[in-house]
Amino acid sequence: MAFDGITLNKIVNELQVLIGGKVNYIYEPDSNNIVMGIYNGATYALNIDTSASNYRINLTSKLKKNPFVAPNFCMLLRKYLINSRITSISMNGLERICYIEFECFNEMNDKVHRTLVIELMGKYSNVVLLNDSNTIIDALKKFDGNGVSRDIMPARKYIIPSSDKHEFNTLDKKAFICLILNSEYKTLEVAIPSMINGICKMFMQSCIDYLKISNTVSNSSLEQVYDYILSCLDSDSSSINHFKNNYSVFAIKTAEPLQANFFLDDFYYQRSEHEEYISYRNSILKVLSATLDKIVKKLDNINSKIESAQNRDFYKQCGELLIANIYRFTTDYSKAKQNPNLILITDDTNSVSLENYYDDNKIVHIQIDPKLSISKNADSYFKKYNKAKNTLLITSSQKIEAEKELNYIESIVYSLDNCHSIEDIDEVYNEISENLLFIDVKIKGRNKNKVSSKSDTNMLNNYMKLKDLGNTNCIVLCFFHIKFIIICKEIFYG
Repeated sequence: MAFDGITLNKIVNELQVLIGGKVNYIYEPDSNNIVMGIYNGATYALNIDTSASNYRINLTSKLKKNPFVAPNFCMLLRKYLINSRITSISMNGLERICYIEFECFNEMNDKVHRTLVIELMGKYSNVVLLNDSNTIIDALKKFDGNGVSRDIMPARKYIIPSSDKHEFNTLDKKAFICLILNSEYKTLEVAIPSMINGICKMFMQSCIDYLKISNTVSNSSLEQVYDYILSCLDSDSSSINHFKNNYSVFAIKTAEPLQANFFLDDFYYQRSEHEEYISYRNSILKVLSATLDKIVKKLDNINSKIESAQNRDFYKQCGELLIANIYRFTTDYSKAKQNPNLILITDDTNSVSLENYYDDNKIVHIQIDPKLSISKNADSYFKKYNKAKNTLLITSSQKIEAEKELNYIESIVYSLDNCHSIEDIDEVYNEISENLLFIDVKIKGRNKNKVSSKSDTNMLNNYMKLKDLGNTNCIVLCFFHIKFIIICKEIFYG
């Protein structure tokens, strides 16, 4: 993952703008997200994401809908941190842990300090609230280590995750080069992330690409890499930019304030939109595929019935031949022996051979039930004929309808293949959700997150104005523009 200690270092340096700011509100859009509204001359939205694939901390302007009922951890944060002021934002070395310290008042109106620890470690990401004695008040994700791993439970001491890797900040150039040269690894993109804490493989690939050096571990390459990492750790001479469908910190100066925060905000928003697009599209495809399989099975069943009904004329002929020759059948053995034209019927007779006057008097073998009379056997064939005729009549119309349904599904699949945005998929969703063909299928629509309150709108307005200070190409979104967008979304999406 690209969000490593180098990236967090850049973010933490930019977040110093929040020091002295007052926490106005806190909410938890989902189980992995916490958003804090902080006022410090302007209103900022601090987003904390602990999801396994998109873990990060950054300022955001992409607000999600605030749930009607706040989760327990959100209520606890509101209780302890609302109206508090941020005194410091820091990290320990390049470990992916951010510490935000708050100055607030307790129930006795005494000034106390609390710390919000944001651990950004993939699926183990967490948010932990500590008191001034380093005791856990509560955590977003609680678990009992049972003596095997760390305990993240209320009323227990907070323990920093241990690591056997070296801290870059404690190594000078000579020690850094000696450490990597003496390791078992032969390539830079594997050796440095394996030996140094907080540096990921993606950053090393961008470093090698930027410096245009060999990936092989050598004294000269390690000297360049060490100086490059130092430059990236300097917030005044570094920035975050795209790299290999992801991002990385580069030793490139930028005049844009909060560049890293804005970049990550846009990057993860676009990724989220793309993931939502893929998930939404796949859910619709799943429904279409299930319905398509259902129609194909229905068509196969219809075709098998039509095929079985093709023998209807043979059933009619059998019945007519039995009636036409009914005078020839006898159960009297002596009569049958005297008259060769008669046909003897016994208890073991399962078929009779008759001349088929429909086909040049060719001999045809007709199955009969010896327990029934010849007329009853003929009636049985006439019933089969009528049943096959009616089946053919009904299934022919059913086949036409099924083929129309099949063509309709194929047209929807084609339309879905040509969708390029979530709004395009919305049109497909609206069409199939109103179609009776899908009445028995549960179709899951997308979750439309949007700015949902006046305070959210004001915060977004202030934040976008601040963003515009560093980007002349960005349009300043005033309150009325945002309000117009909200009204439009409510009209179209409800």
